[in-house]
Amino acid sequence: MRDIAMARIPGGTVTLHDARRRLRRAVALEPFEIGVYPITEELLAEILGITASHPDRPAVEVSWLRAVRFCNALSEWEGLDHAYAFEGEQVTWSVDADGYRLPTEAEWEHACRAGSATPQYGPLGDVAWTSADGVTSPQNVGGRHPNLFGLFDTLGNVWEWCWDLLDPARYGEYRVFRGGGFADDAWSVRASTRRGGDPRTAQDDVGFRVARGGFDAVGEAQGWSAAADRERAEVDGPVPSGWTPTK
Repeated sequence: MRDIAMARIPGGTVTLHDARRRLRRAVALEPFEIGVYPITEELLAEILGITASHPDRPAVEVSWLRAVRFCNALSEWEGLDHAYAFEGEQVTWSVDADGYRLPTEAEWEHACRAGSATPQYGPLGDVAWTSADGVTSPQNVGGRHPNLFGLFDTLGNVWEWCWDLLDPARYGEYRVFRGGGFADDAWSVRASTRRGGDPRTAQDDVGFRVARGGFDAVGEAQGWSAAADRERAEVDGPVPSGWTPTK
């Protein structure tokens, strides 16, 4: 199997924005690793034993649940501890595990920004595939310029699944994806844009990249907390314009 290129991301602080609750919070992050590229069709095919039609394109039509199962399969392949435990479709993250996993959205945004305070870390025509390019499908990874951490395609090309729940009070089990895709305009292709979907549903413009890093904690790490998820599930409030809640 081709080695997965991983970049070491330094610790730092990133500010996350919750549009519905009109809250901002600063998250302090420890160092971690994240994939230089989104997972490609070729890598997905090698691990899951399927066929890759376009080996160098980001793997799409991958549900969140399939993405986390891929992470465990990849960890097993390399002899690492599984990051995730399953009870049916309920997934628990063992935050001290050294295996592959999805990034938290705080990790994702910190890695995407690479020190930039602007919505995009460079001119979109140079760093991202978007609707302005007139393409109708994902493009081969690495075709545009990387950010200052050496990461390709964090903006544009395909959205990327993260570990976190989107908004459990309104969207139940929906999980976050970030970054914008090939069919999106500049308003969506920004480091701070949050969207999400059902963890069982695959979409033609949503893929993922893997992360690694274990932490000395239980039920919380890198801006995510199981206790905070439970609290958020009980909070109600106004819905931002354009949002259609599921409950």
